[in-house]
Amino acid sequence: MRILLAEDDKKTSDYVSKGLQESGYHVDIFDDGRDAVNFCLYNECDVVILDRMMPGMDGLSVLKAMRGAGLETPVIFLTAMGDVDDRVVGLSAGGDDYLVKPFHFSELLARVQAISRRKGVAETTKLLLHDLELDLLSRTAKRQGQTIELQTKEFSLLEVFMSNPGRVITKTMLLERVWDYTFDPNSTVVETHVSRLRAKIDKPFDTPLLHTIRNTGYSMHGPR
Repeated sequence: MRILLAEDDKKTSDYVSKGLQESGYHVDIFDDGRDAVNFCLYNECDVVILDRMMPGMDGLSVLKAMRGAGLETPVIFLTAMGDVDDRVVGLSAGGDDYLVKPFHFSELLARVQAISRRKGVAETTKLLLHDLELDLLSRTAKRQGQTIELQTKEFSLLEVFMSNPGRVITKTMLLERVWDYTFDPNSTVVETHVSRLRAKIDKPFDTPLLHTIRNTGYSMHGPR
């Protein structure tokens, strides 16, 4: 399940994104409202968590742009603007829920889960590819019944690959989705972690699943 988080306070965005990722969600983070709405228009998201006060475009304008474009993606406002009038404006503009800062992450998570159920969002908890299984809730991986111990970044990489079976995933895409920022182009961090991941999920088994696409990136798929 993919969540867009639009929040310009880094401390808050780090706290929320970490909690959501640990709960098995993929999170795209933006600190500018205009960038957030542009992403929504061209990428499918299951839930949007939206601050009211952001640079570029405020949260209310982001929501109005989404609804004006016909997007019905569930939106939760997460904001310090907590007056009754503020809540009414946010919900009347098409927001689905409204949570005021300061907040407890457990409550935010419960609201995300509730909106997912209410809107019929399919909440995938397990990813399967050939004989490899990734459980997003228990954060475990198994192949042919054998448990594979993965570090945090290895798990995140595998989640990206298994969520996009057969698709070519570039180094830039992995940097954005797993590390959330761009490294020096000459960095070998992706190659290093992919190598470690491959040593765990492929080398002990007969059939390789993670393939290198020369000069492009990587692709994960079963036998063809």
